[in-house]
Amino acid sequence: MSTADPNIDDVIAGVGPRLRSLRTERGTTLASLAETTGISLSTLSRLESGDRKPSLELLLPIARAHQIPLDELISAPPVEDPRVKSNPVRRDQVTIHPLTRRPGGMQAYKIVVDGGRSEPDPRVHEGYEWLYVLNGRLRLVLGEHDIVMKPGEAAEFDTRVPHWFGSVDERPVEILSLFGPQGERMHVRAKPAES
Repeated sequence: MSTADPNIDDVIAGVGPRLRSLRTERGTTLASLAETTGISLSTLSRLESGDRKPSLELLLPIARAHQIPLDELISAPPVEDPRVKSNPVRRDQVTIHPLTRRPGGMQAYKIVVDGGRSEPDPRVHEGYEWLYVLNGRLRLVLGEHDIVMKPGEAAEFDTRVPHWFGSVDERPVEILSLFGPQGERMHVRAKPAES
């Protein structure tokens, strides 16, 4: 009769797929992970495929390389509500709803601009922004340009250019905003065919 806990077997079986998923999410190759951790390429490959049982000697350097706690590699991820629960921020007649959970890198926001916010006050800061109008009519002042945008229209710009946005009229405007650090831009992988 086996005394092995089936839950332990499940946890061990789940380590390989978690390692592969984590590595690919971060865009890391097996070769670069091998170089960073000092673990051979073949050992890392066997760990990910489940052909090699994980050990502390192998998992600790991998956790350090990914800068995550060890328990994220060996425990099943908690079942989370897929909806992002955010604490909106309100300032200057604008409500900002964060849509991204992870700090750093590209960030997503839903922004609601109050109707009547119409007095331009252009600002500058580091970064790159992509805006998409969901609802309402947006007035975007960007450098010397004064643009009116309708639902379905998008704009992208370097935030070091003086910019401001508000409502064209008394109705609120809803925007989807993607904001990234300086130099980071949206990469469109699938463009519509030229006609």
